[in-house]
Amino acid sequence: MADRMAGDGSDRQFYRLAVGNLSLLAVLPSETQPQGMAEARAAFAIGRHLFTHGAAVPKIYGFDDDSGLILCEDLGDTKLHDLVLQNGAQAPEIEAYYRQALAALAHLQTETRQGFQPDWCWDTPRYDRTLMLTRESGYFQKALCEDFLGMDDLPQGLGREFVFLADRATQEPADFILHRDFQSRNLMVHEGKVRIIDFQGARMGPLGYDPASLLIDPYVGLSQDRQQTLLGCYLDALASHIPLDRGRFIEGYYYMALQRNLQILGAFAFLSKNRGKHFFRQFLKPAARSLYEHLAAPQGRDFPALYVVAGQVRDRLDVDIHT
Repeated sequence: MADRMAGDGSDRQFYRLAVGNLSLLAVLPSETQPQGMAEARAAFAIGRHLFTHGAAVPKIYGFDDDSGLILCEDLGDTKLHDLVLQNGAQAPEIEAYYRQALAALAHLQTETRQGFQPDWCWDTPRYDRTLMLTRESGYFQKALCEDFLGMDDLPQGLGREFVFLADRATQEPADFILHRDFQSRNLMVHEGKVRIIDFQGARMGPLGYDPASLLIDPYVGLSQDRQQTLLGCYLDALASHIPLDRGRFIEGYYYMALQRNLQILGAFAFLSKNRGKHFFRQFLKPAARSLYEHLAAPQGRDFPALYVVAGQVRDRLDVDIHT
């Protein structure tokens, strides 16, 4: 017997299967997205590789190349986000899970590089400048500012700042494994252990993007102090795997977090307006507030036009969500 399960922003189909005493998850490709089969093949190849190299991902038991069906370990229903909602972000057990998640991330980013094949990647083999400009800053401008909020008077300097941001972000070393959606709803807590899902978009990229994804995650809204504490925990874990210049990492982390914040806002606006997934609408306002506060930091002086736009977005979302 199979029970259909929901899939957040994904159009893939998820079913829970009981096979004797074993509970399995069956995942079928999207029926509406043309890249569905390519994404399924990536999930199988990447997932098998990550598991073999000790990453905290589910075990994959089988794959059907004709249908794209994946059978994998069932990690239950409890997301890290669920536990935050139940216990509060300040609870000691929640901080322990975050520390565990960041340690697992450091392992995945560094220890699974050997043997990783770029041709497994269904989307792009690498997180690069083009992706930043089209699928992050460009996504923010088109999906949120123009389509969702109807902003047709954006400052001319905005495009130049997006180019500067992408150019600066590409200065970060990018020979690590990038999950690209490492956030609290993609972290399962199963038998007391944090496990990582939705890794099918993995590719080569910089270190800072994934910890930023988790720490600025609008689903949770961690305080700045908590973010800094946990970032320190991540750096401690990372230093156990590779030589690390903490000062250089932290300087570059600013731009990684900014790129991710723009991507979040574009994605949530698109999913809300174009895909009818209204669950994401409630998180636009905290994501916009995070962007505005991030740009108020000293490094934000290089983005005066974006700072103005971020303030306008914050104010318009405040009106939009309360009307």
